[in-house]
Order: sequence, then C-alpha cells, then structure tokens
Amino acid sequence: MSEHALDVGLADFDQHVLEESKQRPVVVDFWAPWCGPCKSLKPILEKLAAEYGGKFLLAKINSDDNQDLAARYGVRGIPSVKAFIDGEPVDEFSGALPEGEVRAFLDRLIPSAADEMRRQAAAARMAGDITGALQLLAEASKLDPGHLGVRLDAADIMLDLNEAEEARRLIASVPDDVDPRVPQMKARLQFMDAAGEDEVALSARVAANENDLEARLKLANLHVAAGQYEAGMDQLLEIIQRDRSFREDIGRTTLLSVFNLLGGSELVSRYRRKLASALN
Repeated sequence: MSEHALDVGLADFDQHVLEESKQRPVVVDFWAPWCGPCKSLKPILEKLAAEYGGKFLLAKINSDDNQDLAARYGVRGIPSVKAFIDGEPVDEFSGALPEGEVRAFLDRLIPSAADEMRRQAAAARMAGDITGALQLLAEASKLDPGHLGVRLDAADIMLDLNEAEEARRLIASVPDDVDPRVPQMKARLQFMDAAGEDEVALSARVAANENDLEARLKLANLHVAAGQYEAGMDQLLEIIQRDRSFREDIGRTTLLSVFNLLGGSELVSRYRRKLASALN
C-alpha cells in the first residue's frame, strides 16, 4: 500500500479528509468487503495514489463500518468515489471505472503547474512583492495561455496599480459568468474612468482647497478603483457633510454604488452607519 493511501473511519475523518483536503485533494473511496466492483477499483486507486506521489491522498472508507459517513455524503451504491478540496466534496463517480477514466478524474482535481505558480503569485502579492507576483503570473500565462484565473489575478493587480487600460484588456477576455470577480472589476474600472486624474494631482488640489469637492469626488473614485475602499468612502462622506447638494447629491449616490460593489461586508455595515449619521 502507498504512503499516500490509508484507511479512514469516523474518528479520523475530519483530520484525514476535511483538514487534509485544505492542503491537497483527498479522494475518498467508499467500499465494502462483499462488493465485487470495489475489488476491481481499489487496486487502480492505490496504484494511482502511488504513481501521483502525494498529489492527492486516497482515503478508503469501509461503508459497512461507517454507515453514518456514508449516509452523510449520500452514498447509495458502492464503490462510490468522492473528491474533497478545501473541506468540501467537489466531484464524484460511482462504479468501477477503467484506469484511463479514473486518471482523467484525478487530473481534473490536481492543480496544474500554472495553478501552483498562481498560488505562489498570490503569496508574493500578500507579502507586498507586486513585481514578483506579476512575474509569476506571466510565467503561469506562458504555461497555460487560456487560464482565465491567471488573467483575472493580473487584472486585479493592474487595478490596484491604476493601470486602467491593461486591466481593461485582461478583463475583456473573460466572460462575466466565469468568475464573480469580473463584474466587480468592471465596476472598479468605471470608478477609475470617473476619476480621470492621478492621485498626486488630486490630493494636491484637496490640500490646497478643502472645499474642492470635484477633486474629492475624483479622488474617491480613484481610491475605490484601486481597492482602497475606506479612503474612498471617507472622501464621499466628506462631500456629503460639506455639501449635500453638490452635483445632485452625488456623494451619497456614489457611496451607495460602493456599497453595492462590496456587498454585505462588515465594512459596508460600518459605513452605512456613518452615512446615516452624516445624513442626520
């Protein structure tokens, strides 16, 4: 038996399946000693677990001894194979498939080299290494030119850098329904277009004249486009407090647009309270 295949029961299911699947895919094989097809599938799964060398973990569950687990995950016939990623079942098949089909099932689960590079890029970005993140995404794109997630990750960074045209080019190549980030990014682009000037110039205008509400509005749009939501909303609140009538209450309506962009987050709840206070 491979070191990447083990027997699992109710007592250690959370550890070996749910928690482990946050590190790599876990393939759960529900089987029983009396099941003929299980005896055909089991050696195929064990062979591939060894061959793939730790890219996934095979967890074998005797469904007779673990009926609660089988019921929890809707096992109605065996063998039943379910794949877990990040603690959730993401794919499955029933019956004894030939090795080629099992291999294809596994290949859908296991991150590609481009996916791994994308993960490294996210870590670099989190650490503040934007240049490194972009280099990793460029390499990932070379490995898989059609990877839409890589394009969106790069577009997100371009938005943060106020590189509107490059962000627009990347976003335009991805359909809206592929990833929930696409509509959000398009909304951020609209805020960027509404700004029309660079941050340094707009900040200088506000510093020179605190009542330059046009500059404040453009600065707010620029902050929101760059993902600096609190800074942007603070400027919009300032506009509301200084002159509710400015451009037909555009401070309030723009703030509501930011709320829609961000959805039901704690940040939105906090700024809704600030807006209510400003309007009283």
